[in-house]
Parts: sequence; C-alpha cells; structure tokens
Amino acid sequence: MWIEPEEVLLVGALWVSERANPFFILQRRRGHGRGGGLSGLLVGTLDVVLDSSARVAPYRILLQTADSQVYWNIACGSSRKEITEHWDWLESNLLQTISIFDNDEDVITFVKGKISGIIAEEKRLKQGEEQEEDSGKFREAELKMRRLFGMPEEEKLVNYYSCSYWKGRVPRQGWVYLSINHLCFYSFLLGKEVTLVIPWMEVTQLEKNATLVFPESIRVSTRHTEHYFSMFLNINDTFKLMEQLANIAMRQLLDNEAFAADRSLPKPCKTLKNVSTLKRDFDARAKNERYRAMFRLTQDERLDGHTDCTLWTPFAKMHIVGQLFISNNYICFSSREEDLCQLIIPLREVSIVEKADSSSVLPCPVSISTKNKMTFLFANLKDREFLVQRISDFLQRTPDSSWFDTSPPSLIGAQSLLQLFHQNSPEDLGPKAEKMKEEAWNIHFSEFGRGVCMYRTSRTRELVLNGIPECLRGELWLLFSGAQNELATHPGYYGDLVEQAMGMCSLATDEIERDLHRSMPEHRAFQNETGIAALRRVLTAYAHRNPGIGYCQAMNIVTSVLLLYCTEEQAFWLLVALCERMLPDYYNTRVVGALVDQGVFEDLTRSSLPQLYEHMQELGVISTISLSWFLTLFLSVMPFDSAVLLVDCFFYEGIKVIFQVALTVLLDNMDALLSSSDEGEAMTVLGRYLDNVVNKQTVAPPIPHLHAVLTSGDEPPPEIDIFDLIKSSYEKFGSLSSDVIEQMRFKQRLKVIQSLEDTAKRSVVRAMMTESAFSIEELEELYCLFKSKHMTSCYWGSSSSAAERHDPSLPYLEQYRIDPVQFSQLFSALAPWVCGGHTTTLSSRLFRLLDQNQDQLVNFKEFITGLSGMYHGDMTEKLKLLYKLHLPPGNSSLVAQHNINRDDTLVLDSESSFLSDLDTFQQQEVAPGCLTFFHLCAVTEVKDYRYYLRMWAKEKEPKKETIKDLPRMNQEQFIEFCKTLYNMFSEDPSEQELYHAIATVASLLLRIGEVGKKFGNGGKMQETTSQTLPISAEQEEEPDEGTSGEALLCQALADAQLEPAVLQTSDEENKDDTESSYSVVSSGSLLCEDIAHDTVLIGAEQRQGSTLDVDWSITFEQVLASLLTEPVLVEYFERKMDIQAKMATCKAQRVVERQVSSPSEQELMHHST
Repeated sequence: MWIEPEEVLLVGALWVSERANPFFILQRRRGHGRGGGLSGLLVGTLDVVLDSSARVAPYRILLQTADSQVYWNIACGSSRKEITEHWDWLESNLLQTISIFDNDEDVITFVKGKISGIIAEEKRLKQGEEQEEDSGKFREAELKMRRLFGMPEEEKLVNYYSCSYWKGRVPRQGWVYLSINHLCFYSFLLGKEVTLVIPWMEVTQLEKNATLVFPESIRVSTRHTEHYFSMFLNINDTFKLMEQLANIAMRQLLDNEAFAADRSLPKPCKTLKNVSTLKRDFDARAKNERYRAMFRLTQDERLDGHTDCTLWTPFAKMHIVGQLFISNNYICFSSREEDLCQLIIPLREVSIVEKADSSSVLPCPVSISTKNKMTFLFANLKDREFLVQRISDFLQRTPDSSWFDTSPPSLIGAQSLLQLFHQNSPEDLGPKAEKMKEEAWNIHFSEFGRGVCMYRTSRTRELVLNGIPECLRGELWLLFSGAQNELATHPGYYGDLVEQAMGMCSLATDEIERDLHRSMPEHRAFQNETGIAALRRVLTAYAHRNPGIGYCQAMNIVTSVLLLYCTEEQAFWLLVALCERMLPDYYNTRVVGALVDQGVFEDLTRSSLPQLYEHMQELGVISTISLSWFLTLFLSVMPFDSAVLLVDCFFYEGIKVIFQVALTVLLDNMDALLSSSDEGEAMTVLGRYLDNVVNKQTVAPPIPHLHAVLTSGDEPPPEIDIFDLIKSSYEKFGSLSSDVIEQMRFKQRLKVIQSLEDTAKRSVVRAMMTESAFSIEELEELYCLFKSKHMTSCYWGSSSSAAERHDPSLPYLEQYRIDPVQFSQLFSALAPWVCGGHTTTLSSRLFRLLDQNQDQLVNFKEFITGLSGMYHGDMTEKLKLLYKLHLPPGNSSLVAQHNINRDDTLVLDSESSFLSDLDTFQQQEVAPGCLTFFHLCAVTEVKDYRYYLRMWAKEKEPKKETIKDLPRMNQEQFIEFCKTLYNMFSEDPSEQELYHAIATVASLLLRIGEVGKKFGNGGKMQETTSQTLPISAEQEEEPDEGTSGEALLCQALADAQLEPAVLQTSDEENKDDTESSYSVVSSGSLLCEDIAHDTVLIGAEQRQGSTLDVDWSITFEQVLASLLTEPVLVEYFERKMDIQAKMATCKAQRVVERQVSSPSEQELMHHST
C-alpha cells in the first residue's frame, strides 16, 4: 500500500535490499521469508515486543537521491506480490520522468506529490466504507488473534494492548487480546513462544493492584492459577474493559443473556484509530448503565450524548455548573458538586424548547418549558444549534401525554391499604410531627417544584432523612425510584397482567399462596381478605410479567409494605423498580444479588471493623444475619414504624444506606459481640438491639419481634431512636459511595457465581457417584470438559440458541446439554472405542441411543451413562452396549407403528369383550336374594378395577433390562457389527490375533444364524424348497448360503480395511429371488426403522453376487457365547481402560498455557505471505 512519504535514517540496520535503481530501493525485513539466522531471530523478537508485525510491513520501497543521505519511505507491503506491483508501477510510470530532472530536490518534491495524490484518491474512493469499518491495523490484529489462538470468525476481538505477562519472576513482553469470550496473551522472545488463553467464564477474581513485585498490575485468577499482567500504557481503560467482559460472562452463566452488539448504541461520527466497533459499543454500554443508575431510568433508555453547561436555579438565584444528558425520552442534569442539584425532565412533559437571547452573563442559553408551567434555563452550551435540533428530533418521536391517559381508570386497588384501614389517632406527638413534616414538604414543593421535574437538592435529602409523611410516602417513593415514569408510560398494563394471570397455576402461584398469610400478619390491613387479595394480585401479576424471577421469599414482605402506602398499580411498578433496577438479581431463584451484597458487606466490615470482623467470621454470624437484612430492607428484623423510615432513605439514596445502617448496628454492638462465645449469643444480641429500634414520632405502640419475646433479662435493653441511628450511620459511614459499592459488587459477583457453579458441580458429582464407576476426580474433570463444550457451542454455535441449551431453572444434571456435533467431538477424544473413520458413525449411534427424549440434545447424566458403560462395564455390559448400537432405535419405525396398531386392536377387542360380558350380566334376570356363583364372580370381576390399576402401574414401572430382552440382530446389522469390531482393533498390540479371532467368531455366528433360520422357519423353508429345488439339492443349499453370508462379511471387512476383496459367487445366489423387506424376523420385539437413517449398509450398494438373507438372525446370547470362545477377545473386552490419559489429551486441546521452542510466529508470517 502507498503511504505518506516519511524520512528514514537507518536504512540497513533491520532490512535487506533486494532490488535497486538510481532512485528507488526495494527492501525486505530481516527475519521474514528465507534465511535470517541470529539477526532474523532478534528482529522477530523485536517485532513481537514492539508490535512491528502490525505497524511495520515486511516489505517497503524507499526513495533516494545520489547526493542525499536521507531516504523516504513511500510504500509498504505484507507480501512480495503486493510490493512487486508497486515497484513495477514506479518503474513504468515515474522512472523515465524523474530521470530528466536536474535537481534532486525537484525529484523528491515531484515523487512525494505524486504519492500523496494517489493516497488522496484512494481515500476519497473508500471514505464511505472506512467510516463504518474498523481501522486496518485493528483488522490485522483480529486476524492475527484468530491465527495465533485458533479462534473462529464468531469470536470477535474487542481490543488489544501491549503489556507484560509475568511468568514466574520473569516478565514476558507481548500483547493481550481481549475478545468477547476469552482473554488471550501472546509473546515471542528469543525463540520462546508463550500462549495463554483464559475463558472469561473461568475467571474467579479480577483486580488491579500495585506491589513491589508487580508494579501497577492486573491480576486475573481462575480456580487453579493466578496470572499477572503489567506495564500497560492505560491500565484503567484496560481494567474497565476486562470488568465488562467478565461481567457479561457471569451474566451468561446466570441467566443466558449472551452478548450481542446493540445496534442502537451511539457510534462516533469518525472512525477512531485502533478502536473496534465493539470497543465503542462497550464504552457506550458502560455510559448507558451509569446514566440509568444515576437517574433511576428504565433499561431501554439509551444515552445520546452529554455536554457541560450551567443551570439557573431560581431557589438559589445562581447558576450551577454541571452536565446535561440527552436520551431518547429524558433530559437530565447533574451538578458537578455531588448532591447540589439534580434534575430529570421527561420529554413527554416538555412543551417548548427554544434558544434564548445570548449575553455576556448568559452565553448560548436554551430554555425548556414543561406542561406544568415550569421553565428551565441552561446556558454555556458549546453546540447550542445541534442540541436544540437533537431535542426537537426526540420530541417528534415522543407520543403526546394525552395518549397515556386514554385508558379507562383501573377499578382494582384504587386506594392504599392504609387509607382503607386508617384509624383515628389521638392528638399527641404523632400527628403534630406528621403535620410538621407535611408542612415542610409543601414548602419544599412550592420552592423546588413538585412531580417528576422537581429540583432534587441537599435540602431534599434532609427532608427524606427526617422521615416522609405517610400521606406523601407513596408519591415520593414512586418519584425517587423512577417507577413514576413507568406508571405514566404504561397505562392499563397492570390491569391486563392481572386478567392474564387470573386462574393460572404454576410453582410461583403455589408459593405465593403459601406465603400470603405470613406477610405482616400483625397489621390490620392483612388480617382480612381485602389486603390478602391485593397482595395476591400484585405478586401474581409480577410473576406473570417476569417468569425468570417468578416469586421469591421476602418479596411478600416488601410488597405488603408497598401496598400500605400505594395503590395496587403503584405498588406493582415499585416492585418492578426494586426487582429489576434497585436490587438487581436479589429475588431470582438463587438470590445472587443478595449473596453479592452479603460479600460486599463482609468486605466493608473487614475494612471498617477489622477486629470485629475476625471474631464474627469465627462465629459465622455475618452471612447468617446479613441475608435477611438485605432481602427485606430490615422490615423483617426491625419494628415496622422504624424500618419504613429506612425504606424512605433507600428509595432516595439506594443500597448504600442499607450498608451504612448495617455497619452502624455492628459498631454499636461491638463490645457485646466481641464477648459472644457462639453464634446463638451473637444473634440474640443483634436481635434484641434491632427489636428496640423505635420511632418516637409514631403513635402506635411497637409490635415486639420474636427476639424480644423469647429473650428476657433483669434490665430491659435501652431504646434506640431510629433517627439517631440513621444520623449516626451518615456521620460514621457517609463517605461510602455508589461507585465504590458497584466496584465491590463486581468483585463479589465473580466469586458468588463461580461458587454457585462449584456447588452445582459438586451436586452433579454426588448424584452420579451412585450411577457410574468413575472416581470423584474423574467426574469433576468430565463435568468441566462437558460444560466447556456446552458453553462453547452456546457462544460459537448457530444450530440452537443458548436459551435452548442452558436453562438454570432445570436440575443441575440437565442444565448443560450438547448436540450431536459436540457429542461426536467428546466421543472421539474420550471414548476407548476409537474406530478410525468409523468413529463418527459409532458416535452418532450412541448419541441416538442416549437421547431418550429425542430432542437432539444429551445432558451430562446421559453422557456419563454411555461413557461409564464403555470404561467400567464387564465384558457382558460392554458387548450389550455395542450390540445395542447396531440395532435401530426402538420407537420410531414403521414396525413400531404396526405393533402399536396391533396392540390397539387387541386392547379394543378385549375391551369390547369385557363390555359385552358386563351387558350380558346386567340383562340377566336374577331373582331377589338369589345370586349364583357365576354372578358373584362376575360382580367381583367388574368391581375389582383396582386390580387393573395395579397391573397397569406395574407395567409402567421401569424394568431392568436383561440380555434376554434384547431384540434379535439381522444379517445386515450383524455385518455392521463385525465391521465396527474390525475397526476397533486397529493399532492394538494384538491386532492380528484379534482379526483372526473375530473372523472365526463371525463365521461361527453366520452358521448359527443359518441353523436357527432352519429351525425357526422349517415349515416355510420346506414348502419353498419343494417348489423350487430338487430334494437332492437340499444338502448343497447350506454351504452356498453360508458362502453368501461369508462373502458379505468378507466384503464388509475388506471395506473397513480399505482393501479390495474377491467375492465368491454361486448360481444359487444369482437365482435368489427371496422377498426383501425389512421386518421383524423373529417372535421377539425388534422394532426396525428405515435403516438408511441409522447405519451405513454394506448390502445397500447392490454388490454383484451377494444378497442379504432377510430370514437370518441371531440373539445376543449367541454373540456373547461365541465371543467367549476366543480368549484374545475376552482379554480385550475385560481389559481395564484408563480415562486419565484421554482427559489430559482433551484438556491439552483447550490449552491454557504452552511454551514452544520454535519460531512459530515467524512461520505464521511466512505462510501468510
């Protein structure tokens, strides 16, 4: 490719000149192509360390003049063909022209101008494509990654960085490649190659640290090893991207959400150098998540852009510096100083957006007016024209707010339960305090606005910490949680869900019914059917909306509190905000979010209260107490009137206030906890403390909890004012920020999800220990290999989606499943029966045998069942499995349908006979009091229906299969059976003896089948023989038929050995016109399907002189008895197989780290040319 001319001072240091003329030199880089020696090896190492393979092509063309020592690089090429084309063009088009120039400066100026013109023309032609595609350097790096690590095209590179990988005490300089599913590292130093591949799903810890040994490094931990990477140019950017990729992998393990590039994510107008489209998408995704968390917006909100500006605040009469955020449905503002001011303006509320007059005091202002007569003035906007146009575009797509109010009002739950069951209270401290709070909030509304567009300031927080009055609690909970926006934009949604879920039964509805009467039974609102019915409707509607969560214990407690202050529809949307945004993953089947925050709480305790943490860990208390605290927001462990104030703070501040209060509770009880000798004593201390956290501004007496009732002391414990507790938590732990919590959550999420995966593995291994003879270690290794194959097919396979393959709601044994392709790969790598080219056929047969539900997927239990039979079964079990592999599947053939029809006929006949007997009995005239023995028997037979039920149940019970239950094998299946055995013996030390033995056994079985045919079909054979053959020829028939069968067998074995075979033919075989139909040939229950779908048939090739005998068959007992006559075969099948070597080989294919003492990178570069 042509490049902008640049000066080159060192011409021969790392390059070899191959062509030259008076003005141009074509050079090849040392270490590339032929030759090289030590200098080539050094250059190859330098290329990897400095990424020269990406920036410096192996060929270049230099411009030179006779009088100058300065050279100009004007072209480069990755292959000899490319650079030769450029060289030929220079010689044809420029060489004669520049030879007539007198001045060298003119030559250089002319050539540089010509090259620049060519480059400009190429850019103009490719300008449209380059804006959408990644830069050339990045595409080259992606190809290099796939080539080095054997990745398919489905594996997308996100970004790559230069760094050092610490192998022991030695840093290896190279490049780390971060793809969607893997972290890869490559280094090539002085002939030593280091390759590292770590799937993100195996990462258990990811942290950035700085030590004396590893300065400013990133540690990536898996279950077995730790890897250190350092010397990044931008370690923060690298670490953030690693966090995002690991988070996506954990999400895949949790609920199948595989990553897909979101097309609606904003893209820069210009292509950034060396940044992939995926990297830009990840950056935009991270900004979106932060934006939504900051303003409590819904998951479908996409940030369009943000800019610095100032906001005029009428309450403070000043301009506040901050950032303006624009998304598809909202305009938001956040001050630079935390908690100074925050503003959310839904576009559905905007009426006018206009440019105001600029002045020196108010440069570039924009005025935004809402429908409730509020006006917001933003100034100091850099690109005001574009901003106004962008907002106008979004406004045109926003439905008018009148559209949201067209649905009829809901008739269910129009009032909160507290309004329905409000009790008149005496005029004392309670009502006065409530009225004072109401007055304070009314003043706040008049000054800062009311509703979604309210200014949220430090004054707002103060009012929330002092407690929200009951009459405003529902409104402000909706506002601070963001649920008000969903309520306004989804009219009638809740009513529709209630109707759809009505009458539906599921596991979730059963659990809901069980917990309904356990939800705040002490409160009057839930002591009657009105409150219970409202709670049932809200929980059932949410379970119907989000079946992935359905219902989880503790949801009933939280929802019952929401219903006290909100209508049903409002409570529903608050529950949505809690479960899906504010407490993510808290209420799924494994309460992962609560376990993550439990781990965060332990880390906070370790850093804030180290002495107490050590003692609590010894007692095992933290994990016990914190789960209930977080799941119910203290509602289940604290008096209701006190806990509801924490819920007020939670909806405004988020989860940080729960952490603050929990740490304060431990701090206040530190001395008592340190003196506790066991877990029970510590639990009692905390329980009594929380029971005595009171709200002195309430009228109703606190309802004591179980701890206070069961524990008694000489002195009652002191009361703790909830307001003092909240104030103390802000004073002592108020520095805790949401960003710190999110960082700690990420660390714990890796640990928790990987711990859950380990628990699943242990459960599977325990379940399979009784069903297979593999050891615990072998089962664990097999589980890891099986899971890896499953996950690989999820993110690389296209035959079925990940949701179909991985369902965390299934039992552990059935969560991971593989299809026939992955099964064949594992079978080839692990099975002891490797049959060369016949392995794939054998694998497909075993897959169909194990796939009992015929969903084209095999789970781990089925996989181990088949593998265990091959490794640990005795000779009979191994032969039984091998025998069954050559019989068609038993429930999908025409014969099976025929048998079903025949059975149906028999059942109908018996039923009609039974009914006719019953009718006859009923029609007989019997004198009163006179019953014959026949009548008694008939009555008994008619009434004893339990007998038939018992018989039916007994038939349905799974019966242990014996060798007598196996169907007979016909001649065609037998030939395939022999072919498989023949292939199994290749490369065995006793190969020749085994071949001779199987030939002897096969010949014996062929004759056994002939004898059995005569005895089984003697009458039919007699008749056929008398019609077609003379009696004297009957004795000659058997050798001919045997010869025909042996000819078929010889041909099959010859085919398996890929050698030509000579078939013996006879006139009898050519004249054989026996009926050819695949059917049941014995009185057994062999169910044949179309054999073309199951096996590779020898006889289907219409060989001359060989025909299959459809009346020929043998039993498994005959096969077993014949094989027992050959000691070498007995020794082969009784031989103990070791799977360890197979598993080691299979793991080597998923290589984690390897060192190769060969310059493979140089070879790869050479082959790429």
